[in-house]
Amino acid sequence: MTTTVRVPEERSARVPAEQRGPGRDRDSVRLLVSCGTEVSHHAFVELPRRLRAGDLLIVNTSPTLAAAVDGWIGHARVVVHFSTRGDDGRWAVELRDPDGRGTTRARAGGPAGTEVRLAGDVRLVLEEPLTPYGSRLWWGRVSEPDVLRLLRRHGRPIRYSYTQRDQPLSVYQTVFALPSADGGGSAEMPSAARPFTARLVAELVSRGVQFAPITLHTGVASAEAHEPPYPERYEVPEASARLINAARAGEGRILAVGTTAVRAVESAVDAGGVVRARKGWTDLVVTPERGVRVVDGLLTGLHEPEASHLLMLEAIAGRAAIERSYGEALSGLYLWHEFGDVHLILPEEGPHTESCSSNCR
Repeated sequence: MTTTVRVPEERSARVPAEQRGPGRDRDSVRLLVSCGTEVSHHAFVELPRRLRAGDLLIVNTSPTLAAAVDGWIGHARVVVHFSTRGDDGRWAVELRDPDGRGTTRARAGGPAGTEVRLAGDVRLVLEEPLTPYGSRLWWGRVSEPDVLRLLRRHGRPIRYSYTQRDQPLSVYQTVFALPSADGGGSAEMPSAARPFTARLVAELVSRGVQFAPITLHTGVASAEAHEPPYPERYEVPEASARLINAARAGEGRILAVGTTAVRAVESAVDAGGVVRARKGWTDLVVTPERGVRVVDGLLTGLHEPEASHLLMLEAIAGRAAIERSYGEALSGLYLWHEFGDVHLILPEEGPHTESCSSNCR
């Protein structure tokens, strides 16, 4: 997507929808619907009327962690963002500088051997960059063996400068979040699902829309650098794989709720196009060249035009459709980021697909 588009600062959603006025709930956001280059504007509560019986929504059940912890390097205060737990017990972490406004700004990573003091006399020692291609995230070893307990006691949700204030962790949990068997979760909220409420889910189910849960624990994104996604841990359960394959064999459309759901399910499809139960690590990057093999459409938040996951949106809808929809979102004064409005990308054509006009009106 073109990098000439700029999102004005005032278009950032600074607080959750339910805090913007009396009588509002999480679903009090706007819904941009695109089908090819046709675009229409709706309220999110209209989502059940944009879908039909037999459609299947893939949802991420990963809970959000209180992944930001204060620390000190010598006498200098830093904030540690705990991103991803490795198989060897180390954690991928990002160090950031406090900005004096309750949030943080980027800082150089490393060097190896840097020691960070955390609460409770816990020590974090940086060992090596997560990848040879960048130095923002580092593998570090923590003296406290139960890092998740450290996060529960001393952590808070990661937030960036476009938000107005700290929020309780509950604000960053989606209605689909489930406790993980190992206590793990996502460093940052799988935010496309945030506008869903129990009431809206019940209405969707009553209309014949199905849900297939998957899990992908998201790592730390970057507000400043637009990097390819790092490897992340995921699981597609057997029951969900069966649901997806059955819907594909019928007349249902497979719609992912969030780019994390796309990444997980596209990592679990075999050479014959069948979704299999799988779990482990995925380093898949969905691009227009790679394409998508499972999903027909996507419900996603509005993200900065330079962000690498927009390549995934282009893989699903094509560049012209994404450029048109982002232009409409900007001119329509939609709100960006995790507390903002959402975008439903529906398939333009296919053997079981209605016309775009009927989907977008």
